[in-house]
Amino acid sequence: MERQKVLITGGAGFLGINLIRYLDERGYASVSLDVEEFDYPERDRVELIKGDIRDKALVDRAMEDVDFVVHTAAALPLYTPEDIYTTDVEGTRNILDAALRHGVKRVVHVSSTAVYGIPDHHPLYETDKLEGVGPYGQAKIQAEMICLEYRAKGLVVPVIRPKSFVGPERLGVFALLYDWAITGHNFPMIGSGKNRYQLLDVEDLCEAIYLTLTLPEERVNDTFNIGAAEFTTMKEDYQAVLDHAGHGKKVLGFPAAPAIWGLRVLDRLGLSPLYKWVYETASKDSFVSIEKAERELGFRPRYSNKDALLRNFRWYIENRAQFENASGVSHRVPWSQGAIGLLKKVF
Repeated sequence: MERQKVLITGGAGFLGINLIRYLDERGYASVSLDVEEFDYPERDRVELIKGDIRDKALVDRAMEDVDFVVHTAAALPLYTPEDIYTTDVEGTRNILDAALRHGVKRVVHVSSTAVYGIPDHHPLYETDKLEGVGPYGQAKIQAEMICLEYRAKGLVVPVIRPKSFVGPERLGVFALLYDWAITGHNFPMIGSGKNRYQLLDVEDLCEAIYLTLTLPEERVNDTFNIGAAEFTTMKEDYQAVLDHAGHGKKVLGFPAAPAIWGLRVLDRLGLSPLYKWVYETASKDSFVSIEKAERELGFRPRYSNKDALLRNFRWYIENRAQFENASGVSHRVPWSQGAIGLLKKVF
């Protein structure tokens, strides 16, 4: 029997490669569509299409003979506002339009909890108001509106709003914590660190995506928050990484207001890897209700915040050498520490 084929946009990214491995184990064939090179050991097992989701003709070709699509490709907050809009909004429309024309069974759209902005209550529910902070948050809301438009046209489009997810291959902003932990430094935190900030292990996210691919249409054609079920305070969760590193170092909290003002200035000057949504929300509670996914999808996350951070940290320790001189704006490489790296001298 021929394997069902899943097109994964952003297949060369952190979520993409984890999803390809997850689906491969479950008997699916994968096609990766990504602007980046697919440089993983699995390259011989995956159909590779290198290109941009903004290229309509390319998207049309990629969609041939595909059963399902998982749309993870996005321009992240460190990209230019124009790239964010054309990729995250117009690119999403290209994917959905081609999927509808080619008779694809369903398109799982990976959105973000950034659509909730900087909320005034927790937990957050799927029915809460959407308020995007910055070009990325706004684009994610617009992309979801397009999903609803194509749902109305008869396409099955599950929308997943994951919390910040970590696991093997994830670096980005988390490389700051891991690097400081390995080199034996205390780690500075915006605010007291007593806020609860829910994360998500990438394997649990892959499971949620898999459930929306395989369960009956009427159960999955909806919007779902996805996050860890078990999390403590941000200080406690991050301290687990420093404890694992074994240098006896601590997470140190700083008054939020001056820290945020300082980061705003560094951000304006292009000297900080932290974008607005990160530093404006880092000292606040941030968690979503996953009750709907538990009820409708039978979603049962296996990993707590601490489990997810430590699983990623162990991977980082084993693979650190290959990132010695790498930096960029995607989740697959460490972000340049900029002026924040200078703080190491006092920690």
